[in-house]
Amino acid sequence: MRCPFCGTTEDRVVDSRESREADVIRRRRECTKCERRFTSYERIEQVPYQVVKRDERREPFDRAKLMRGLQVACRKRPVPQEKLERLADSIEQAMQDTTEREISSKAIGRMVIERLRELDPVAYVRFASVYRRFEDVDAFVKELHQLR
Repeated sequence: MRCPFCGTTEDRVVDSRESREADVIRRRRECTKCERRFTSYERIEQVPYQVVKRDERREPFDRAKLMRGLQVACRKRPVPQEKLERLADSIEQAMQDTTEREISSKAIGRMVIERLRELDPVAYVRFASVYRRFEDVDAFVKELHQLR
């Protein structure tokens, strides 16, 4: 840490506190040379997850995109927004539980389908119809029969 007043790199920590959200640590420091105090903030750097698409392109994981897909699947269904938020949280938690930083869109789709099946059968069918890319009506009907 460099003192903003004199530029020296020698200081001592006077006080440390976590933010309310526990995502930032605030440190009050005192320069050992000029004895002036200053504040630093430390944040854990998150390595973003990369989603590997079907065509092998990679893009950063986007929770908002996941939420849009869930909201479309649950449109006009009696599913509260808070349940969708918890579903997205559980998917993000599952991603964090792995050591991999790249996850396939298929794996994310499977996680969504598993959770939607328990949450709302109609939303499950809507999402599955897009995710699984049913080629014909018979495949779609077969999926509906398995739901029962």
